[in-house]
Parts: sequence; structure tokens; C-alpha cells
Amino acid sequence: MAFTAQDVKKLREMTNVGMMDCKKALQATDGDMDKAVDWLREKGLAKAAKKAGRVAAEGVAYAAVIDGVGVVIEVNSETDFAAKTDAFMDLVKNLAVVVAKQNPADVEALKACKYPNSDLTVTEIMQEKVMSIGENMQIRRFSRFDSNTSVAYVHAGGSHGVLVNLAVEGGIDATEIGKNVAMQIAAMSPKYWDKAQVPQADVDKELAVQVALMDNDPKMASKPAAVKEKIAAGKMAAFYKESCLLQQEFVRSDLYKGDVAGYIADAAKKLGGKVTFVDAIHYIKGEGIEKKVDDFAAEVAAQIAGAAK
Repeated sequence: MAFTAQDVKKLREMTNVGMMDCKKALQATDGDMDKAVDWLREKGLAKAAKKAGRVAAEGVAYAAVIDGVGVVIEVNSETDFAAKTDAFMDLVKNLAVVVAKQNPADVEALKACKYPNSDLTVTEIMQEKVMSIGENMQIRRFSRFDSNTSVAYVHAGGSHGVLVNLAVEGGIDATEIGKNVAMQIAAMSPKYWDKAQVPQADVDKELAVQVALMDNDPKMASKPAAVKEKIAAGKMAAFYKESCLLQQEFVRSDLYKGDVAGYIADAAKKLGGKVTFVDAIHYIKGEGIEKKVDDFAAEVAAQIAGAAK
């Protein structure tokens, strides 16, 4: 039975086993998908294949600056317990090194990269880690900055990973500035970095919301539409202050009273230089991953009912 590249890809998705091993399995079984899965199990990849379907929503969001290259990466595991092991954290830190030094284009390219101090690929190392740690693990995403000055911040043991990119002038050390901005991002999760970046569609939507609120307010409903629109426009400052990093009130009021943009300018001036916020990346561990919620009481009840039959 012949097989195609799509079959290899499908087997890989089913088992979480490397492309070459999947190809060998299909060759050995004449393209029979079920037999190929059994072949992989027989070759010692059963544990990785068995666990590949489990939801990996824990793990860490990690950030670091490696030889001047800023990296932020999220690697997921099934449980928080596994994510706190030295073996898991060593894996994450080494993956960050791969991203910094080998600059893979995407997650698939990262998996094909050589793992540090090894002849194995990232995929092969992760298969070994799955078997030794006993949980499914997935590289979810990563980003990097290779220009300007990057500052990394990891919050609460990996619940948030933040990478801030700054343009620094005057030869000053902007590490503390970058860290404070990163902490602001982790604490406040701004939707945009600056009000100039807010899409017009989002501005129009917010204006429409403000007008609708007045339409439903007995004290404001009778006012002319032009008046409502003018009032709504005046309220956009509050929207920007809530949604945009540089316009947000700086949370470290002990250091500076004002917005984040003002803090950056003031802190840089005190150091004798100039700092401009360029960009940032904020990963929240497990964000958007649908987690399985187990009903323990129902599970126990079902087991008791089954035993009683």
C-alpha cells in the first residue's frame, strides 16, 4: 500500500513522533496507518504516542536575553507539578537558547533544530523528555528581538513571560526601566502599546458604545446626536488610559506619578540618556487553551455505580 507525505504528517499528528520515524513506520507497514501506530509503539515510542492527545495547558511562559537576543517562549505540560521540575525548566531554557542562536522560522522549524550539546533534534529530545517526565509536552509559541535593547521578565514562576524592546541612547543601562515596564504589562495586560496603534475600527466601536450608553441614559437620551458624539469623543482619553500601555497610569507610583510614557522619559533623563519604547511581547501561560475540567465527584459516583452492578 502506497503512502503520501500527508499520511506521514497525519501519523505525526496522531502520535507526536518525529517525521522520519513516522515515514519508517509507514514504510515498514506498507502504509497501513493503524499498523504504523503499533510499529511505533513496538519501537519504544508508545509512551509518547499514548500521551500525545492529552491537553497540555500548564507549563511556563519564559523570557530571557541571550547574547543580546531577546527570547520569549511558552512550553506547555499537562500539570503544574511537571512544569516545576528541573528537567522541564532545563528543557525550556535550552529551547530559548536554540531560538536565540538558530533563529527558527516557526515552531516546526524549531523542532527540527539541533538541541544544545547534543546530536539529537529538539523533537527527539522532547520525545525523551515525555517518556522520562511522563507527561505530554508541547512547544506552543516563541518570539525574539535581535535588535535594540531587550529586557526579559518572568512573573510568578512562569505564569507570564514578558519581553520589552527599547531604543536606548546615551550609553545608559535601561534594564531597570525595561523591567518596570514589563511588570506593568504583566500586571495590567494592555491591549495596545500606544494609542496611535489602536485600529480605527476599534476607536469607532468604542465611540458607538459610548453613544449607546447615552441613548439608554434617561438624562442623556434626548440630547442631539452631535452632542452625544462630542461627549463620546471626550471620553476616549479614559479608553486609551485603560487599554494602551504608554497611556496607562504607571503602577509603581512610588517611583513616578503619571503615565508609563512619562515614567520612561523621566527615568531615562535621570540616568543621563534617552529611552524610547519600541515593542513588547506578552505571553500568558495557557492563554486560550481549553482545559479539561474533571468532575471528581461524578467520576467517583460512576465508579461506585459500576462496582455495584
